[in-house]
Amino acid sequence: MDNKNIERYRGITLSKETSPEAIADELSKLVKSLVAAERNDLLLDAIGVPVLEKLRIEAAKKRLSRLLITKDYRFILIDDNKKEIILNPVHKAVYLLFLNHPEGIEFKNLIDYREELLKYYMATARLMDKNAITESIDKLIDPFNNSINEKCSRIKNVLLGMMDQYTADYYIVSSHNKKHVTGSSKIWYERLKVIKLPRNLVLQEEKIILL
Repeated sequence: MDNKNIERYRGITLSKETSPEAIADELSKLVKSLVAAERNDLLLDAIGVPVLEKLRIEAAKKRLSRLLITKDYRFILIDDNKKEIILNPVHKAVYLLFLNHPEGIEFKNLIDYREELLKYYMATARLMDKNAITESIDKLIDPFNNSINEKCSRIKNVLLGMMDQYTADYYIVSSHNKKHVTGSSKIWYERLKVIKLPRNLVLQEEKIILL
């Protein structure tokens, strides 16, 4: 790097006290310099693919549609040409459960949500035999049954058929590991399943049970 550029970037060394806004401002200058020099390869190397993927997901956040849940349990993306997310009643019940718990749920603890799941399923499948509904719910909460994984995979596939993967990341039931520290050494994780969609984007035509 020549003396001119050394002088130009002399102020870029940042202390721990430097604000995130100041760091972003300096980073913006560097990014513009690399783009102007047509060195996107170096820019990608500096950012890294994992971070780039996170940035794409963050960028998608600005394009999210509000999700309207109608009184007859239809799921409508009202800012995306009013597209309807077509799901079977059992998938709707699973989706409603995770919408109602933004803090996340571990699959192994689904038994604690049996009654809530049952109410959602009975509401979304009013003409279905109650014994069949109960049997289906018992499979969902059984930790030795793959039913809940199958239902979440089906929801994911439907959403990926409607939007790009970065936008879908906010609507699908995805994984989130929450770190816990006990004392000074013991670390354990909650392996949560969550829907990342900001709840201020979830609308209802009328009050829905428990939601």
